[in-house]
Amino acid sequence: MRLDTGVLLAAAPRHLPTDRPDRSERPRARRVSRPPVPASLPSPRVVRGRRRAGLVLIVDDSLHTRELYNEYLTFRGFAVITAPDGEAGLALALTMKPDVVVMDLAMPGLNGITATHRLKQHPRTRRIPVVVLTGYAFRAIQQGALEAGADVFLTKPCLPEDLERTVRDLLARGRR
Repeated sequence: MRLDTGVLLAAAPRHLPTDRPDRSERPRARRVSRPPVPASLPSPRVVRGRRRAGLVLIVDDSLHTRELYNEYLTFRGFAVITAPDGEAGLALALTMKPDVVVMDLAMPGLNGITATHRLKQHPRTRRIPVVVLTGYAFRAIQQGALEAGADVFLTKPCLPEDLERTVRDLLARGRR
């Protein structure tokens, strides 16, 4: 079944003059050689010869939230990877083994509580600290997240500075 969107696209007839020059009159674009894109991800722990503060995985279905915290934490010296849902977050956690996971609760598909529970049950990821960052401030939801294995429960809106402080505290605890 095809739906009509009601958009009409009009093209200038070929016999009418246009403002565009003929193809033969236009200058040709030159190809610029670019270095090949690496097949695998670079090591997130070392960038330009200096050690990063740690690898943080942000799992949130909101692109805006992922970008906000990604930009801030990257600026503050962390390596950051992001995932748009719980399934992708679990896959990245298993392959990249981040130092800290920041997990939203309300996501399509696999929600944050289930994803946190699975992270804490898997032998490869059970020691990774999980920060639950959600807009739900209800005591029952907080209790459920902590029972699933979350180490810290933060509510949105959360200033990036507060998230950074929490991540640094968790990393310092892990190094003791």
